[in-house]
Amino acid sequence: MSTRSRVQTADNATRPARSAPSADPARARRCTEALRDIAEDCTVVSEALLLNAYNGATPNTDLLQQLVDLRDLVDEAIGVVVVRQRAQGEPLADLAPIAKRTEDRLRKKYNPSSVDAALATRRRPNPATPAHNTETTADAPTLRHPRQRLATALTRMKEGSGRRQRELAAKMGIDESYASRMLSGQRATSWKYVKIICEACGVDPELMKPLWEVAAGVQPSDTEDPVTYLRTYLQGLHYAFGSPDPEIILTAAQHALTADDLKRALNGPGVPDWRVIEHLTFALQSLPTMARPLWRRAQSAAENGPTDTHS
Repeated sequence: MSTRSRVQTADNATRPARSAPSADPARARRCTEALRDIAEDCTVVSEALLLNAYNGATPNTDLLQQLVDLRDLVDEAIGVVVVRQRAQGEPLADLAPIAKRTEDRLRKKYNPSSVDAALATRRRPNPATPAHNTETTADAPTLRHPRQRLATALTRMKEGSGRRQRELAAKMGIDESYASRMLSGQRATSWKYVKIICEACGVDPELMKPLWEVAAGVQPSDTEDPVTYLRTYLQGLHYAFGSPDPEIILTAAQHALTADDLKRALNGPGVPDWRVIEHLTFALQSLPTMARPLWRRAQSAAENGPTDTHS
């Protein structure tokens, strides 16, 4: 038998030259938690980068620093995934072609002890915040992840209705701390719970449905009118932003929109061009990239279907 594939042991038994990695459940759990933290950190840096990309006055040095920070986070996350693979007893051969590195390179570059040490001392980036602690400030907004937009809308709903958090938790049949995490955006919220909150607070759940579907990654139903769906999504963002007066939104958009643009986007008729949707979602502290597929769908429906005259 070839000595390349087998190694003789003291008791004359043979074993493979390179055995499968041994599982380490505790390390795998730590890696899973660390990966979640890093994924959140990538969102923080990406949002700051997107915000600065929209600001034509941002120095290239600042943009490059954020790109480097994002690159470093991605490399850190790759290391965590590699160590997690080993800790779960899975072969690195599964990851090597995706990472475009050899197994030995992955093993050496992302040594478990080194990754553990790096995770123990890592510092998390601070989210970008507006200059004033208010969502309706005229200063440049902080872009929010869809889950945060939904959580903000549900929290406003609770506060506007006078309902207490414990009341809503009781209606949902969950612990109050769990409800708190949902309302803060720390936990995903099921449609079942969104409906219960809406009904308890006297708000039509249909207003929140597009916000929830975007946050949950659920595709709109084929039975939904795409034009109405886009408007409802924008109305939900407007609600989450505090339902401010038009002038506040126009100021937040740096007057790249007109009052007619705003009225048409929120109430119709028709579908505004992408420039309007992009500036409006940005001004409402949402990620424009989330609205783009909804706009494309609405635009296609408007072009191929009957003219929308509803206002």
